[in-house]
Amino acid sequence: MTGGAAGFGEGGVFGIRAAVEDINKLGGIYIEEYGRKLPVKVIVVDNESDPLKSGTLAENLILQDKVNFLISVGPLDFNPPMATKAELYKVPFIAGPGPFESWQAMRTSVTPPWRYSWDPSFAIATPAEEGDFRYGKAGYTMFEAWLGALAFFGDKTNQKIALLASDDPDGRGWYKAFAPAAQKIGMETYRTEDALGLVPGETNDFSTLIEEWKTQDCQLLWSNCPAPFFGAFWRQAYQLGYHPKQAFATRSGLFYTDVSAWGGDLPNGVCNEMFWNPSIKGRQGIGDTTPMSLNERWAEETGQPMHQIMGWLYANTQVLFDAIERAGSLDGDKVNEALAQTDVMTIYYRAVFDQDQYCRIPVAFGQWQKTDNPWIWDNPIVYSDHDFMPAEAEMIFPIP
Repeated sequence: MTGGAAGFGEGGVFGIRAAVEDINKLGGIYIEEYGRKLPVKVIVVDNESDPLKSGTLAENLILQDKVNFLISVGPLDFNPPMATKAELYKVPFIAGPGPFESWQAMRTSVTPPWRYSWDPSFAIATPAEEGDFRYGKAGYTMFEAWLGALAFFGDKTNQKIALLASDDPDGRGWYKAFAPAAQKIGMETYRTEDALGLVPGETNDFSTLIEEWKTQDCQLLWSNCPAPFFGAFWRQAYQLGYHPKQAFATRSGLFYTDVSAWGGDLPNGVCNEMFWNPSIKGRQGIGDTTPMSLNERWAEETGQPMHQIMGWLYANTQVLFDAIERAGSLDGDKVNEALAQTDVMTIYYRAVFDQDQYCRIPVAFGQWQKTDNPWIWDNPIVYSDHDFMPAEAEMIFPIP
């Protein structure tokens, strides 16, 4: 994948291919209808980070390449056009990363709701329902991870939040979900009733916004936007003297190549949601692959530090393989039925889909910190509610 979402493609494709390599080393997936194992073939196409191209490419894969299943590396914007084609041709689709709140809005915006699309991803603030194994457990919403981290220094801020989001499905859904959740616990989200900070994706001059947040002393910044978008904003914020005590860059702050492109020391101290990590405990890939050995393969091939989407997409691929084997068939309807009955542990999360065809995954809190490593920036976990993915470093506060 090229373009603004290339970071998702870089790690996601690696994870998918690694899972395919691992299953093929074992001879492939056993398919009962064939009475033998069949090797898996993966075809990767580049939508150039254009959601409009995702549907066309998905249709070409189905009709021309005769693929049986679809997987997206994300982000959220690419899901609807692919889901539309999955429904049309009854092809099971493992969707890419995106919050539950946006997923549910998109899935139910059509009648009937998507039946062939499934998403293992995170919720912003909506907890699992009673009866779900995640019910009542902390660490399955982004908001919980952020609040847990905030507890370390909350009394050192005025709890006044500036919200920045690109006006796309991911940013818009997040903005509308986060503001009321923060207000509910007594925090101020500055002028979100006016949608201040929800701006077009092509915006390149943020000076008016920055000056207002600076004047109003918004000490906390929370954002959801593409990495180049946030990088442009963050550079201007520093130039204009706006220095929030904490900045959270969801989506834009996930990947090493993205934050490095911001330049200078701008990544230092910027926080992000943390998903898969090679330090995760008690998780297993296919064959003898572990979280740590998967990361070693990545580092050897790329020379880069950990990439969290790599393990996430490896896990998503495991989920699909498990459903295919249990279905004992390559028939789309049979595999789709098997996905609904999924309960499998992956290299990252326990996969169980709810009635919304969504699987909430564990979320922790990471922060970009400067190191002496050749790659300069590491992104350790600094807060977690999960004993299987514990904190690895102390949080930097305030941002240097």
